Amino acid sequence: MRAKKSYGQHFLVNESLAEAIVRLAIEKADGLPILEVGPGKGVLTKHLIGQEIDFKAVDADRDMIAYLKREFKGIKDRLISGDFLKQRLDTMFDEKEFVLLGNFPYNISSQIIFQSILYQNHIPWIIGMFQKEMADRIIAPHGSKTYGAISVLTQVYYQGKTVFKVSPGSFSPPPKVNSSVLLFERNPILPKEVNTGQFRSVVKSSFGQRRKMLRNTLKPMIEDEKLLEDAIFRKRPEQLSVQNFIELTLMIQNQ
Repeated sequence: MRAKKSYGQHFLVNESLAEAIVRLAIEKADGLPILEVGPGKGVLTKHLIGQEIDFKAVDADRDMIAYLKREFKGIKDRLISGDFLKQRLDTMFDEKEFVLLGNFPYNISSQIIFQSILYQNHIPWIIGMFQKEMADRIIAPHGSKTYGAISVLTQVYYQGKTVFKVSPGSFSPPPKVNSSVLLFERNPILPKEVNTGQFRSVVKSSFGQRRKMLRNTLKPMIEDEKLLEDAIFRKRPEQLSVQNFIELTLMIQNQ
């Protein structure tokens, strides 16, 4: 069974790493169900089978679903054939919380994170494989060159860190880049009074032209021009922490 470029597939073949990833997932789950995204040939899935844990696996590739059904007995009822990005995650396990796990397809890894954020009330932990460049962007601290919109929009809900660094040789076919396994712990810091849509707009607009000062990029959102006299508007987006973006959004929202 060959990997398909259209699905961004690179099958993990490093068995010791697969075992370590699943062991971490089970530890963090602490009895909660686990949802695996993109099981592929089942290198992670086979370590979930037989464990005293409820799990499901979702894959958009029907050939992979058929392969898993052939290779692993008793897994049929745990497989979901479909696009993860179109799933109702709040009802996946009868409204229970669950851990999200996967060797994420690189071409939709950022979308998987944003989809998870939509359902963050149901997902206390995420453990996923990412292209290293994307992983570094997601967990980048403010002030760094890789810090951007996805950093802020993720970190306002989750604290992430690298738990495994992965070389191309751990996959078949090997990607042309290094990879990282990230562990995210839910830690929402966005106050209820902040409009989430407004927050996303402020963050995305700020980084849309990251070399410009915020007084230029956010001017269309400003009704009271006196607001632009605040020192925060003389900064560039990478200079602002996640907390700064929360404060900035409240300023714009309450003008």
